[in-house]
Amino acid sequence: MAFLHASYGQRTELREARAFREIADFYGIKQRLLAKLDHFRAIGGSALTDTSIAVPENELGGTNENGHEIPVTYVPFRNAHFLSVGVSWAEVIGAGAIYIGAVAEDSSGYPDCRPEYYRVFQELIRVGTRPETEIEILTPVIKLKKSEIISKGLELGAPLRLTWSCYQNADEACGVCDSCLLRLRAFEEAGVPDPVAYRRFAPSRP
Repeated sequence: MAFLHASYGQRTELREARAFREIADFYGIKQRLLAKLDHFRAIGGSALTDTSIAVPENELGGTNENGHEIPVTYVPFRNAHFLSVGVSWAEVIGAGAIYIGAVAEDSSGYPDCRPEYYRVFQELIRVGTRPETEIEILTPVIKLKKSEIISKGLELGAPLRLTWSCYQNADEACGVCDSCLLRLRAFEEAGVPDPVAYRRFAPSRP
């Protein structure tokens, strides 16, 4: 088994890298690759990589300032870059599958989290690698709600305390960005406390 982490100039880049190392240590993974995709910071266009764009707070399910449903935290075509690195590495080390934790129904509406996105990329792998290469993209949680993922993680003994979701803070999770709101709601629906510390919480809604 091998673990891949991608740093792409996101606000919480160092904190996410720490989470990657701690989770890899927990599972005893020796084969690791930390990919640097710094071009995303130069490209911009996302609140996660461009500090001139504010990360929305308390706006779960809303539209951005241009009236679009896809939020400003969407990093344009990001997951294709992740998958491309994964496919290149998989072909070299002889891996037969790439697992990615994309979630469709209960995400922030990102277009690169849809099942059809991965079906199309699977065909790209088929035509763009060696004839003898067989690499399958697996999205085991793509049809699950985040609360179901938490329940499954607890069932499997996953180290949820080591995971990180916040978009804008690297010490304590902010508690008000889209990712924090989705995570907090998921833990609430799962009926278990979130082991991660939060700086503040969004005001309760009727």
